[in-house]
Amino acid sequence: MLLRDNVYENLRSDILTCRLAPGDDMREQDLAARYVVSRQPVREALLRLEREHLVTVQPRQGYRVNPISLADARDLLRFRLALEPACVAQAIESAPENVLKALDAFRRFEGNREDFIAYNRGFHSALAHASGNRRMASALCDLIGQADRLVRVSVANVRGHDPAQLVAEHVALIEAMQRRDSRAAARIIKAHIAQTEKRVLPALRRNAVIVEGSGL
Repeated sequence: MLLRDNVYENLRSDILTCRLAPGDDMREQDLAARYVVSRQPVREALLRLEREHLVTVQPRQGYRVNPISLADARDLLRFRLALEPACVAQAIESAPENVLKALDAFRRFEGNREDFIAYNRGFHSALAHASGNRRMASALCDLIGQADRLVRVSVANVRGHDPAQLVAEHVALIEAMQRRDSRAAARIIKAHIAQTEKRVLPALRRNAVIVEGSGL
């Protein structure tokens, strides 16, 4: 991987995992020291992230990690609502049996809140790749990565957050996919994402780093 790509991936990961939190100010020299590189690859990475609406350039002041906009969060979840059921349908239609069987790894979860975020990302990424469609999988995995930031910001404020309930929804989907029951799987994944929106958006409204407008 080229140095500039490595810096970009590391910086993007730090933003999406909230190691650099929404609203944080950043300076090129500080980031160069953080990643032990010169300022040039840092500047290139920041410009790429500006195009992705993750950072804002502040003239003569540096950069700021963008707050999470409620409108953008809603758009992200609804894009996922359009894309993830398509990946599930494609997996049911064409994935080999061993690919669907591998989803059994996500039938159980043990761990803390941080472990759950990793488990949840792994499950939905596995659904994306099970489709066998590289373009759909790439687009969905990018959405899932960006959704991590929503989850991390909101999870402490989600009322009734119950990993067991969410894992049960995953299990129901796994079983429908392994039966190759496309109708049941479509109903489950759409309800799962709709419930995510109902849980996450109210929690985001209660968080100080959220803005109401289109923002990002």
